[in-house]
Amino acid sequence: MPALVTAAVAAAAVAWVLFLAADTPAGTALDNPGTFMVTALDAVTFAGLLFVAASGFTLIFGLMRTVNMAHGSLFLLAAYVAIGVQQAMLGKTRNIEPSEVSLVDWLVPMLVGATVAALAGMVIQQVFLQWNEGQELRQALITLAITVVLADQMLREFGGLAQRMVWPGSVTHFIEIFGQRYATTRLFMLGVAVVIGVLLWLWLNKTRLGLVVRAGVDDRQMVRGLGINIRVVFAVVFFAGAFLAGVGGVLGASFSGAAPGTDGSWLLNSLVVVIIGGLGSIKGAAAGSLLYGTVVAFSPAYLPTQYSYYAIILTFGLLALVLAVRPYGLYGRPA
Repeated sequence: MPALVTAAVAAAAVAWVLFLAADTPAGTALDNPGTFMVTALDAVTFAGLLFVAASGFTLIFGLMRTVNMAHGSLFLLAAYVAIGVQQAMLGKTRNIEPSEVSLVDWLVPMLVGATVAALAGMVIQQVFLQWNEGQELRQALITLAITVVLADQMLREFGGLAQRMVWPGSVTHFIEIFGQRYATTRLFMLGVAVVIGVLLWLWLNKTRLGLVVRAGVDDRQMVRGLGINIRVVFAVVFFAGAFLAGVGGVLGASFSGAAPGTDGSWLLNSLVVVIIGGLGSIKGAAAGSLLYGTVVAFSPAYLPTQYSYYAIILTFGLLALVLAVRPYGLYGRPA
């Protein structure tokens, strides 16, 4: 029955967008194919950013059963560090034009920022979390406290004004889609997300450590019983998850900037993706990101004009629908 309801909702949404959405900001897809294509690309490219930010969260959450509430802080920390490194490399702190930024001037700050986030994540795991393994509530409260401390320190160090990572000039162009201009930086962001997804899949499916990680997601007690040092595995997973949070932070800072409060927003985004996709599933993170990105992009464009400010409600509708059909998420299994 829930599957039939889901199919009916999906069919109704497609019919609305194609034929009936005349009184909406975007109009029907048949009348305005350019707007529809741009909205669809917005959904997919935003989903790529969501996937990068949430995949690290679901790795840590799935294997270690740690609700790492400091994930958003690591996201924002990497963004600030990368912005600082980019400004130092270019020798200026404001009015930076994309034409002044080479691909190296973007990639090096990204790697530095993500590495700093990964090292900070390792410190958090080794100092604060490993001694209370299995106590999810206590770990969540500890990482919440760390989030508050990091937020205050970042506000003191980096200020309260929004800052932006500048895209490389080589990817800062526009293309035309059915008469609509579209920024190639969003396509570049999607490309980075695809590369990261492929590398993550190869690591988890084609390496011995990846196989141990996947086995730990399914049954960590059995992994421990086989004589594998699960603490080392936990440390590696936390490093990788925090590194992915850092990469997401740099992409996010390039896409929409970094400012106080960004950490909380992206922690919430990661939680939504993991809930939709399922605990500990990278495939679920990809599917959850795509569904969430689609709702975020299409809701304000295809709701009736007088109700477009209710778009945020559809996010909770998506959560309710997925959990009604799959209580553990699309690809999740009972913990």
